[in-house]
Amino acid sequence: MAGWNADTAAGPLGAGTVTLVEGSSFCISLQNGDIQPELPHGLFVQDTRILSCWSLTINGQPLEPLAAEMKEPYRALFAARVPRLDGYADSPLIVERLREVGLGIHEQVTIWNYSLDPVDCVVSLTVEADFADLFEVKEARIQRRWDQTREPDGDTLRIRAVWQDVRRGVAVRAPGADINEEILTYRVSVAPHGEWSTALAVVPVVDGTSSEALFVHADEDGLSPRDRRRREWLAKIPVVQMGNRSIERIGRRSYDDLGSLRIEDPNNPDRVVVAAGAPWFMTLFGRDSLWASEMSMPVDPSLALGTLRTLADRQGSVVNPMSEEEPGKILHEVRLDVSSGLSLGGKSVYYGSVDATPLFLVVLGSVSRWGYAKDTIAALLPHADRALEWIRDYGDKDGDGFVEYERLNPNGLINQGWKDSWDGINFADGRLAEPPIALCEVQAYVYVAYLSRAWMAYEAGDASLGNELVGRAAQLKEQFNEQFWMPDRGYYAVALDGKKRQVDACTSNMGHCLWAGLVDMNKAPLVAERLMSPEMFSGWGVRTLASDMGAYNPASYHNGSVWPHDSAITAVGLLRYGFVEEAQRISTALLEAAEFSDGRLPELFCGFSRERYARPVTYPTACSPQAWAATTPIFLVTSLMRLDPHVSRGGFWMDPVLPESYGDLHVTNAPMAGGRITIDIKDSVPSVQGLPEGMVFHQGRRPWLAELVAQAGRGEIA
Repeated sequence: MAGWNADTAAGPLGAGTVTLVEGSSFCISLQNGDIQPELPHGLFVQDTRILSCWSLTINGQPLEPLAAEMKEPYRALFAARVPRLDGYADSPLIVERLREVGLGIHEQVTIWNYSLDPVDCVVSLTVEADFADLFEVKEARIQRRWDQTREPDGDTLRIRAVWQDVRRGVAVRAPGADINEEILTYRVSVAPHGEWSTALAVVPVVDGTSSEALFVHADEDGLSPRDRRRREWLAKIPVVQMGNRSIERIGRRSYDDLGSLRIEDPNNPDRVVVAAGAPWFMTLFGRDSLWASEMSMPVDPSLALGTLRTLADRQGSVVNPMSEEEPGKILHEVRLDVSSGLSLGGKSVYYGSVDATPLFLVVLGSVSRWGYAKDTIAALLPHADRALEWIRDYGDKDGDGFVEYERLNPNGLINQGWKDSWDGINFADGRLAEPPIALCEVQAYVYVAYLSRAWMAYEAGDASLGNELVGRAAQLKEQFNEQFWMPDRGYYAVALDGKKRQVDACTSNMGHCLWAGLVDMNKAPLVAERLMSPEMFSGWGVRTLASDMGAYNPASYHNGSVWPHDSAITAVGLLRYGFVEEAQRISTALLEAAEFSDGRLPELFCGFSRERYARPVTYPTACSPQAWAATTPIFLVTSLMRLDPHVSRGGFWMDPVLPESYGDLHVTNAPMAGGRITIDIKDSVPSVQGLPEGMVFHQGRRPWLAELVAQAGRGEIA
């Protein structure tokens, strides 16, 4: 999930960091609540760091951290104590900082005096704002220097900055403080066994005005706008109870993280989309947002719809080598920072992704099958057809039937699939593949894209288009199994390089081909055996690259690490081909891994063997929370439920294969065909209550899309 101008992962955040997220805003700090300018910390709003230093001292002493507890994804309570100056160990002064992130931060600071005497305190807050853009901070290359003015204004410190024609500003409100250009100071006396408290607010200044009102808590319920948003989110998603309480807690954490990663399309505030992940990717990504939408469909199909509509609005229309835009292409990411606009010729959208365009069609097909907003689906079909044209005219530039990539912008991403680090695609001996590169999983997405659009065509009575796309899908599957399969290795090549040679590294990418149904049945057992081999399965998940490959490094970003979403896709692919025990093993391993990080799966973790380390080894710069990692537990459990609706056919299928250790399952408030249903699975037997009129429950497997379009092509489905 690299950014468009970065071929490496983010720089280290430092030990013991705390990340709070709300929409496109996030805050990274130490465990005592301080933001240190020499580390990639800060308060970021719309890809700009509006606070680079936020350091609290009492009587000149920095705070000694005691605890940092996240209350919600956007709110944390920090506890610290003030070191004594007389050499004694215990301090009577305890400081609490209750911080809430939104379009800025609101922070309540409380000092507790646990001594028998009053204590005089000089409370000092150092504030800096460098207005660096996100990638400058992420890559530790801050070069731009803003002309800055700092002006005390009553109880507010206003910081304004100009660079060329760009203006930025921030307002820091500190009621009751002595404010000068350098520091905010309170001089207070805290009574014996008493307390002192103040509230601080930091908000960006846009067009000369700040927006502190966004932090005001309503009198009637005491909830902030973020609390109300979270409550609305929880009211619309399923409530899950499981016999296995640990997995139930992991599911709740997934819901919370997914809720915090929802961002609004600034041009259409009624649309909610999924940001890729915190801290560095709190923006719309084509691939990441689409996969997260697909994986969370049983929780909230409207996320997928909002993502599709927002991506459709920004679909490529011209050829632009700077941004790598092409007609019909779906974007890679949106950025609001200054550097992106400079590097992209003034634009904020980068299109360097080979897989977002077919994934757009995949998710549109899923939303259609879930029966969501038929009129909106119809409005998106022209965008779907433009995406198909991109696949034909630009994705497959040489006309060989496969979609390839080669960057157009020399500063763009070298690799443009999901393994988009500079060294992410390599041969078994470790040599790097040369473009144009045709990735195996991209062909899988294109295959599903063809079938999805074919089914929608048949439903609309357009048999001609349906037949054409079914033919394309069949041809692609035949070609793929001929040209990517390596019979002497027993697995698929990760790619074909620019000379059409098989890139022969053993990778997890072929698990996506299982998920798509692109793998020939007679080859699936060998693929499953290889994916579950000790070289590929670490005990916590499936490695991105086998441990016997030349480029293997368990602590790399894409060459031996374990990505939860990738392992989950592989598990679902194995399940599709009947390898139930293997799918259960991967699912259980991932959910056990989540227990070691407070129920949250990170973006990735290192690929060390479980036999070597008794807990997953953290990858130092992994995003957490991250969208497709947050949706992984949802995807795993619903896939093992084999929950699969097809509303236009009036059917809801379920055939659970949940491991016995997961216990019984009870789900209420689950969205289905415009209504809400209740699902129970007891002793592996499913039952459903509240199905909307016209929907019929089937215990068993829903016909695969390939089967449906084949029947439709023969005229067997009305």
